Amino acid sequence: MNAQGQDLRELLLQTDEEFHRLAAKHHELEDRLHELTAKHYLSEPEQVEEVTLKKRKLQLKDRMEDILRRRRNQTSPMGSSGASGSADARS
Repeated sequence: MNAQGQDLRELLLQTDEEFHRLAAKHHELEDRLHELTAKHYLSEPEQVEEVTLKKRKLQLKDRMEDILRRRRNQTSPMGSSGASGSADARS
């Protein structure tokens, strides 16, 4: 992530309650995954938990990226994303 994206992420962590909640949950799942991967052997329930945690983390990250993308588009409507084609549709 570039510096501008990192700045926006930090801003959202402080100002957007949903983004903050998602990031906190993502961190919590990351910590649990580290606990599981530190083990030499995972029981079957732990293996299922590991897969479930990874899927949930991806869902959270996708949602956070949606929020970041939406906010970027609000702050720079003529940015590189969506600039082509959208102007033609308004003509």
